[in-house]
Parts: sequence; C-alpha cells; structure tokens
Amino acid sequence: MDLFSKRRSKHSPSMHILVVIFLVIQNFTALVQSIGVNYGRVGDNLPPPAQVAQFIKEKTLIDRVKIFDDNPDIIRAFANTGILLTITVPNGEIPNLTNIRYARRWVNDHIRPFYPQTKINYIAVGNEILHWGPQNLIDNLVSAMKTLHKALVVSGISDINVTSPHSLGILESAQPPSLAKFRPGWDVGVLAPMLQFHRETGSPFMVNPYPYFGFDPNNINFDLFRQNKGYYDRFSKRTYGNMFDVLLDAVFVSMKRLGYSDVEIAVGETGWPSLGETFEPQCTVENAASYNGGLVKKFNSGVGTPLMPRKKFETYIFALFNEDQKPGALSERNWGLFRPDFTPVYDIGIMRGGQPNPAPAPASAAGKKWCVPKANTTDAALQSNIDYVCKQGLDCSPIQAGGACFDPNNVRSHAAFLMNSWYQSMGKADYDCDFSQTGFLTSTDPSYGTCNYL
Repeated sequence: MDLFSKRRSKHSPSMHILVVIFLVIQNFTALVQSIGVNYGRVGDNLPPPAQVAQFIKEKTLIDRVKIFDDNPDIIRAFANTGILLTITVPNGEIPNLTNIRYARRWVNDHIRPFYPQTKINYIAVGNEILHWGPQNLIDNLVSAMKTLHKALVVSGISDINVTSPHSLGILESAQPPSLAKFRPGWDVGVLAPMLQFHRETGSPFMVNPYPYFGFDPNNINFDLFRQNKGYYDRFSKRTYGNMFDVLLDAVFVSMKRLGYSDVEIAVGETGWPSLGETFEPQCTVENAASYNGGLVKKFNSGVGTPLMPRKKFETYIFALFNEDQKPGALSERNWGLFRPDFTPVYDIGIMRGGQPNPAPAPASAAGKKWCVPKANTTDAALQSNIDYVCKQGLDCSPIQAGGACFDPNNVRSHAAFLMNSWYQSMGKADYDCDFSQTGFLTSTDPSYGTCNYL
C-alpha cells in the first residue's frame, strides 16, 4: 500500500490526466462496440441482399453477419464491406463433404469466387445437427468438418475457420450450471472429437443459448437481464444475475468435464420475439428490447460469466428481420430487430449516430388496437393510403419535416401513422383499417420516441 501511495504521489498530475484520457477512450470504445446478427430470408417482402449489406454497413454498428445457406448473391453483396460473414453448409451436404475431392470442389465453387473480397470468417457445417438429426448426418458431422478444413488449407485459405452451431439440447441439464454435462452418447462419441478439432484449428465451439425457450413467468426479470434477486449455485458458490450466464456456464462446465475448457465459445444464435399469439404473452416489444438490449450491454461490458470472468463471447442476435413466411406461431415471424423497410422494431443501441432509435413501445394495453400496414404491402399502395387520408382533411403535419413522426423518413412509417390516425378518428371499426386489404389491427402499441400513435 505504501509503495502504491508513493508512486501515485510522484506522478499525480500526469497520471491523473492519463487516467482521464484512458477512461474517455474506454467509454467511447464501449459505445461503438458492435455485435453480430443472423440474416434469415424466409420472407416474401425482404429487401435485396445488396441493400441489406449497405444498410448494415452504413446505418448500424453490426460488424458480423451469419446466414443460413451459401447463397452466392448474399456472399457477393457483402464484398468490400468489411463485414465478417459466416456462411452455412446445407445439412444435406454433410455426408458428401467427408470426401476430400468433393470438399475441394465445394470450396472452389462456394468460397473461391468471393474470397477474399468478402471477409468470410466461419463456415458453419449444418445447423443444430445433433438436435434435429438424422443419424447419418450426426455420424458424419465431425468428419465433414475436418475434411472441409483440410480442403480450405489445401486451397491456400488459412483464415476461415470451420464450426457447427448447436442447440442446448446437447446438454443433459443446465441448472445448476456447476453440475451440467453433455448428453450421454453425444459427449464422447461426437462432442469430444469435435472439441479436439476446435482445439487443433483454433475455431470456436458455437452454441445457441435461448433463455426464451425456458421462459418462466415467475423468473421473467432473470431471463430479461432486469434487476432480480439472482440465482445461487450452492456447488460453485457463484451467484447468477441472468439466465444467459447460466446457460453459457453450463456449456463451459460440460466442456471442462471432457477436458476442453480451453476451447473458445461463440454464441451463434440468441434472441427474443417481439410479438406473439394470445398464448405467448411473453412476446412483446418491451421484453424483446429488454433481452436484446441487455445482451448488447453485456457484450460491450466484457464482464464474462461467473465461471468465465472477463470473457467476451462472439455473439449473433437472432434475427435481422421479421420474416413473414416462417411457419408456426406468430412469434416465429417476429424475431427481427428490423422490419423489412429497415425501420427498427425497437432500440437496442446498434444504430450509428444520428439515426432514429425508436424507444421500446409500452406493453400492450388491454382492449386497445392500432391499425398498421401489412408486411407485404407495396410502397405504391402505402403512398395511396397517405394521399387518401390527407385529402380527407386529417392532420398530416406529424409526418412532415419537423413533425414528431417524420423520422424514419420512409413511406411505410408515414403510412402506418396516418392509417392508425384514420382508424382511431373514424370510430375504431375493423373496416376502418381495411385500406383495400393493406391494413391490419395489432394489440401492440407501435409508438416510438416522440411519435405517439393515438
């Protein structure tokens, strides 16, 4: 303590200035830290890949993207953007890739034409193979990963790593995390040789932790990175402040049991939907903003987890867009950070300076409805709706320059505000939201920032 006091006293003025400068730089760096996102395309109203790549580069802090196929149009679109890209080998290709000649042809066809203009950092071999099977894919997975890596090296490509994303169905249990372990059969038969491959090649073990799928209404604050009483693991004597950390530490402990605690972990998917069916009350804009916003803050902080302190995990949020063609419940079509017109569904702090960041809308109010455009409505139809409403004498000043709802300045956003204004002012009958079948009613308030929908 005396030594520290003397050194501090000796260098007090200059050290103080240096510390202040360091803190300013550190805080600025934290503000501009970026995060990854999954770019799914199961929709009939999504913008072209070139527009998507330009938007991500110019308007957001996202610096890495994961796609679920090897679509050449998407890979080409990210050329010369500086954005890191993870491409995915279709599941059905796995048995073929165990053959080195086939693997080399695959590299020549799917990587060589775009490399190095497109910064491909990972090739994901399949997606959640252990979870979904079938057995012949599971049996060939590690061999395919090894052979594809060899094909890359033979082709002179040494800076693209090979991995494979896993659902947390690979765990027998996750709570308490100190007792977690991989499922018997997969642990030694598949995951141990895969982890050995990751160790030898320096590639990450990629997992998809989703607190959403274990949602417990009694622990919602714990799931959503909100203030809560915490969870105490009496075996490790660690206290957890959120479920995301529980899941990652459960993966870490399971890896450690097999002797691979030194292998890096990457988060291939995680997220929370913003809208769902009546039986999915947890799917709200407020909850999605809380989870993904908390995730970004955690990522930027670099604090790690209780068992992996100061560890920063490469993380990809699911998903970039709401995808209107995904099957299943309404929640499946509402995982996106953005609508197809690039307007944010909610704000998690990933827009570049000067861009509008709509504030999270309040939770749905019982019995209230708002009129908004259908996802597949054309700009021409929406402009027609705007013209019609304004000609009827409704106040259109909020969407004009300087108005509370001018930003984001695009047809869909302006039409949404005016269509709802018309619906509310005409008496709230369902047919007042028809607009030649381009409008629909939602129970989620679309208000944002200073733009307050009636």
